[in-house]
This record gives sequence, C-alpha cells and structure tokens, in this order.
Amino acid sequence: MIAPSALAKHNRDFDPKKFLATIGEGRSVSTVPKKQIIYTQGDVADAVFYIQEGEVRLTVVSKIGKEATLGILSKGEFFGEGCVAGQPLRMGCATAMTDCELLRIDKKAMMLALHREHMFSDLFVAYLLTRNIRYEEDLVDQLFNSSEKRLARVLLLMAQFGTEGVSQMSVPRLSQETLAEMVGTTRSRVSFFMNRFRKLGFIHYDAGDNLRVNSSLLNVILHDDDGTALIPGAPKPDSRAGKGAEPPATPGEPPDKERSKRPPLPSFERRRA
Repeated sequence: MIAPSALAKHNRDFDPKKFLATIGEGRSVSTVPKKQIIYTQGDVADAVFYIQEGEVRLTVVSKIGKEATLGILSKGEFFGEGCVAGQPLRMGCATAMTDCELLRIDKKAMMLALHREHMFSDLFVAYLLTRNIRYEEDLVDQLFNSSEKRLARVLLLMAQFGTEGVSQMSVPRLSQETLAEMVGTTRSRVSFFMNRFRKLGFIHYDAGDNLRVNSSLLNVILHDDDGTALIPGAPKPDSRAGKGAEPPATPGEPPDKERSKRPPLPSFERRRA
C-alpha cells in the first residue's frame, strides 16, 4: 500500500515528525536493517510505529502456513495502529524491506499525544480514513478488475503515482511470488504481464534491486481489454494458445474479460484529472 501520506497533504505547516519527536517518554528511534522483522504475528500490540525513512512490508500467515502480503508502507506512514483501538495482539507481521529508521511510540504515549494535540489527532484520523478507503478500493479491485489491471495498480501505488512533477519513480523490486500474493493471482501470470509492461516501456529494470515505474502504466488501468493495443503502434495481446499466450486464470476466478469491462477505480480517475 503505497500512496502519498495523508499527513503531508492535510496541513503542510504541521510537521508530525517534529511533533512526535517531542512527545516525551514512551518513544524511541531505531534503525532497522533490510529484511529484519519488526514484529511478528501474535506479538503483544503495545506500540505504534512511524516510518521516518525506508519501506515496510506487512504480511499475514494463515493457520496452514500460507502467507499473504497486505501492503507496502513508506516514509511518512504509520503501522501497528491497531493497539490504539484495543487490539491486544498483532494480526500480522511487519518486516523492513529496506534499511529503515522507525519511531516507536508506546500505546500510552500515543494516546496522550492524540488527546493533547488536536491537530495531530485530526491528521492521524485523516490518515486512518485514507487507509480505510485504500482497503475498500483493494476489495473493489479484486472483485471487478482483471489480474493485469490489478498488477498495474499495485505497481502505481508503490511508485506513489500522482506525485507532482514525477513521471517515473524507482521502487524496491519485489519477487514475482510476492507480487502474485498482492494481486491475488499466480506467479506465471505476473511474469507474463511484467514482461508485457517492460516491452511496452511502462516499467524498466534498473541495476540492483530497483524497478522504475512510468506513469504511462496508467494506460493499462484505463484500457478496456477488447484486444486493442495499449498504446499506439504497440502489438495487440496474443489471445491464441501457444507461445506467448496469456496463462490461464486462477481456478475459481471470474474470467478476466468479464472483469475488465468494469470502470477504473475513482482514485486513479481523480489523479489522471
């Protein structure tokens, strides 16, 4: 889940990082190296975390051991906020995707800050509402859109699509298995669509661990899957069986051709405008 922080957009004159650094006891700043676990599923939920630098991956594991990625958070976002609402145990796991600088705020200190500083309270509520809207859009996306459009949306959100003056952004390269978990499809389909995006110039693989995502990837979300090219001059998708054909849908999924006629999500329509 990686959209521009609601905190920064709500009031540019209020610096939450500066405020959180002065709330007194119950807070600490720590550096977390890449791939280190911040907390695990079932741990006591006793603190909220604020990302000062880096990116964090949230996951959940089922009773049979199947792991799912819930989202990716970046600088300026909170996680672990369930403890404020009375959540006793962590519902998932948080892992550092990059080297991170995190501000840990004990539950008691967070509650005190929310009661004492009304502007911070307003911003925190605005952030939570933004996250809730994102979860609703994730559900709509899963129900109505094709796996190709869902993958494009995940990449655009990771790249913080809509940032003023930015046409492309580098994001940490995730494994195709992780992307498949986030999209709700198979690794083979993710591989097929990532190759298509690369050939069309929507994404580029940088040297190292980064992936560059171009804002032109939005064409995939706004495009009706009717066999026409995504961009002028680009080859049409091959719907025939055999070499280069799109892998079959996950068993139990509605056919992508039925999903793809649905309208794009409102948030991307707004950002395009």
